[in-house]
Amino acid sequence: MTDPLRIFANKAALRAFARTHTTAGQRCAVILWLTGWSMPETVFAELQSYLPEFVHVPVRLNCAKTPEQMMAQAEAAAIAWFTRTDDALPSLVSSRRSGKLLVAGWSLGGLLALRLAARGFADGLVLFGATARFVRSREESDLGWPDAVLRHMAAAIAKDRLVVEARFRQRLLSEEEKITGFGPQLPPAGSWSTAALLAGIQLLRTENHVSALPEIACPTLLVHGKEDEVCPYGAAEELYKRLPQAEILPVDGGGHIPFLGREAAIAEAIRRWRHGAQAAFDSPPV
Repeated sequence: MTDPLRIFANKAALRAFARTHTTAGQRCAVILWLTGWSMPETVFAELQSYLPEFVHVPVRLNCAKTPEQMMAQAEAAAIAWFTRTDDALPSLVSSRRSGKLLVAGWSLGGLLALRLAARGFADGLVLFGATARFVRSREESDLGWPDAVLRHMAAAIAKDRLVVEARFRQRLLSEEEKITGFGPQLPPAGSWSTAALLAGIQLLRTENHVSALPEIACPTLLVHGKEDEVCPYGAAEELYKRLPQAEILPVDGGGHIPFLGREAAIAEAIRRWRHGAQAAFDSPPV
């Protein structure tokens, strides 16, 4: 059986955090990070630097060969936190009763985060530019994209994947962000394998958690750009209406990466939200 910790980008950081931050009776907070389509885990690095009180565990999706493998990687990462019993992370395991696992998902990663929460593998969610279902009909254009666009992207990847990624990146930023000069802050294309790109598109085409939203009872913070052209703001409003414990943070002028260039402010919002949601975190499961 594959060691779930092999999919972590910072296994050493987990050990270091366990040694220096976990003592008897101390709360240990971990954030599991799930990135968006075609993006490396480093897209979160600046935001993570403003949240030093957490241990940050990114999941590598860039080499997955199928949508099922992506889902399995995310679930294995969560299970590793909930059930790890060997000597790799003994102090983290011993603190599990008082610690909390937050899952942060952006875009495609948001779908995976909702999937984990629906299966009970999250104590809280932070969702960036997320949706419960990406593919929508023409009548629901304020909630997502038509399937034909994703089918076209998948076909074009076989011809020139870098062109597809470059065009996609152009849609990530709002006009205001382009004028402000956020473009150079985007990670370069090419970090995902072709198989992973296709697997991610297939996952975007098929995942649908709309019906499960009322059953996802963990506290959730929705951070969404008001000018998002990939997951329109209506998708965030749908999540807000259907999730039992959701708070929404609209980002004026923000595109599909609402934390980009705003990392300090978003980190502080996450910190305030977690403090406010602590009563729900501490409540025993029903």
